[in-house]
Amino acid sequence: MSKSKSAFVCSACGAVSSKWAGQCADCGAWNTLVESIGPAVAAGRTGYAGQLSAVRLLPEVEGAQEPRTPTGVGEMDRVLGGGLVPGAVILIGGDPGIGKSTLLLQLAVGLQAHLPALYVAGEESLQQIALRARRLGLPQAPLALVSETAVERILACAAARRPGLMVIDSIQTMYTEQLPGAPGSVGQVRESAAQLVRYAKQSGVVVVLIGHVTKEGALAGPRVLEHMVDTVLSFESDPGGRYRMLRAMKNRYGAVNELGVFAMTDAGLKEVAHPSAIFLSRHEQSAAGSVVTCIREGSRPLLLEIQALVDDSPLANPRRLTVGLEHNRLALLLAILHRHGSVALSNQDVFLNVVGGIRVNETAADLPVAAAVVSSLRNRPIPQHTVMFGELGLSGEVRPVPYGEERLREAAKHGFTRALVPQANVPRRGAAIAGMEVEGVGTLASLLDALA
Repeated sequence: MSKSKSAFVCSACGAVSSKWAGQCADCGAWNTLVESIGPAVAAGRTGYAGQLSAVRLLPEVEGAQEPRTPTGVGEMDRVLGGGLVPGAVILIGGDPGIGKSTLLLQLAVGLQAHLPALYVAGEESLQQIALRARRLGLPQAPLALVSETAVERILACAAARRPGLMVIDSIQTMYTEQLPGAPGSVGQVRESAAQLVRYAKQSGVVVVLIGHVTKEGALAGPRVLEHMVDTVLSFESDPGGRYRMLRAMKNRYGAVNELGVFAMTDAGLKEVAHPSAIFLSRHEQSAAGSVVTCIREGSRPLLLEIQALVDDSPLANPRRLTVGLEHNRLALLLAILHRHGSVALSNQDVFLNVVGGIRVNETAADLPVAAAVVSSLRNRPIPQHTVMFGELGLSGEVRPVPYGEERLREAAKHGFTRALVPQANVPRRGAAIAGMEVEGVGTLASLLDALA
């Protein structure tokens, strides 16, 4: 057998070099040459089954939907799009200690009766996993455990046991014997993941990969790793908080940006069926700078509290600090307030916080952010049981947002009786929300008048 050769491939342009260099000779990019398996190994990979696929016309391909296996955890099924699909490869990342291994251990034990699992531990010993299972009070299910980091031996073990679910904890500890280099290097992570993906597609086994994250919160390893898998899940948490948010960043079998909420307890992660209740901290009295809004995460409306604090700044350049909202979005909204609302904030520090640790990515929070800033500046509380949402345009107009009636129904379900929404989101006659007064605003000036 010929010995495997390695080459260095530029991650920016794809150029191949026989030795490593700091700069790619073709595109000029720096530090982009990554060691990979050479053509001697790659030449035999003509397809998952080792042979060329036949060409078929689109009408000839059957459109049967893949059967799904429910995980038994409603929040997990929501994020995945209904359950586990045979042959799917799922990558889950998050900060250290956030609960990735705990969640997947609970999942593997709970699915043991319907989907036999193989838990591959690359970072912990089998004794540590057994102690965690007992500490969490998990049932003594016959879950198969193996402590191994060589991909070839892992695939041989999986071929012998034929599991329906395989958990890899974690992909950064795996290595393949076909490529020199330490585990965790870019080449080892990519090639190890490639072999696991091929095995999942050939056998129909669901493979879940646990991935490390960088200091910035992004998944560690090559960017191509996210393109190789079918689903990318991100585990998020408020520092020091007990709630965990599981978000789908990519999903070939369901909708993206779905959000699942869990609570960390002594017995492990418990799903939160009604997350709006935990993100709202009702005050006994109305507080200046506090506004409740309704955003949409995937297919779920969520009620959130946005708090703003405006104070005189002793600095030449006033501070702008945001938690849970993009910093540039706040700067844009402050400029709109100054230009179209005559609200001067050039000598004021502005601090903004989204209560609960969730991050808001949609523009429906523009209206409540502006209202919270004005409320704090004027020290004039907004009446309780008031909810608002809407997008602010650069010319000062209030634009509608999708699913307006669904947001209003969610707010009415939690006892809100007044809503300030874009004019186009006001329900038509015959579709009024029972017990709620809906007031439409068309411009920023009309919003400021309603807050006066």
